[in-house]
Amino acid sequence: MKNILLIGGSYGIGLALAKELQNNNNVFVASRTNENLGNLKITHIPFDVSTDNLDTSILPEVIDGLVYLPGSINLRPFKGLKLEAFESDLQINFIGLVKVIQAVLPNLTASKQSSIVLFSSVAACMGMPFHTSVAASKGAIEGFAKALAAEYAPKIRVNVIAPSLTDTPLADKFLNNDIKKEKSSERHPLKRFGQPEDIAQMASFLLSENSSWMSGQILHVDGGMSTLLVNG
Repeated sequence: MKNILLIGGSYGIGLALAKELQNNNNVFVASRTNENLGNLKITHIPFDVSTDNLDTSILPEVIDGLVYLPGSINLRPFKGLKLEAFESDLQINFIGLVKVIQAVLPNLTASKQSSIVLFSSVAACMGMPFHTSVAASKGAIEGFAKALAAEYAPKIRVNVIAPSLTDTPLADKFLNNDIKKEKSSERHPLKRFGQPEDIAQMASFLLSENSSWMSGQILHVDGGMSTLLVNG
């Protein structure tokens, strides 16, 4: 069985992924709370990426998969964004993941071939108004992932999932009534917004042997938004 570490995984995509992985892997979830995790076959590690250093002494010597899930959706006009907002988004989306990867790098390199899965956003490749801060921090992830994948190939594979709007607690304010849900669905060529399971299944694939010849890729799981133009 593989040892898989999820950074942030007590709700949304992380919770869906923990459920997906629990039966065939040793799953460790490092998150602020273990809410919703009580019935799962996982090991919980209290951890707040914004304030804590990850205690690697309680992790196995070999980590075969790492998924970094913390993120933010900070949508405001550029003129109303203070520098602190950009710094905050960079901290949780990018700097936090760098700290985690550096902390567990010996564990990842101890694996025959480990897999890192990171998360970007459709906003990193499309020019979308009010997305300057999130696009900047997610764009940093995409560039970082390609460079890291090149540096550590073939020992570590690094891939990125770039979703569109997905129905998680983080996105609740954008999907908290039927009108918003309908409008969001209509924006996507496949006429629905994402579900946590859509993204979790892709992450599970990237952690598995089935993707062993993939690295340095940005995978757009976004209902066709980034590539398709559909009338209406």
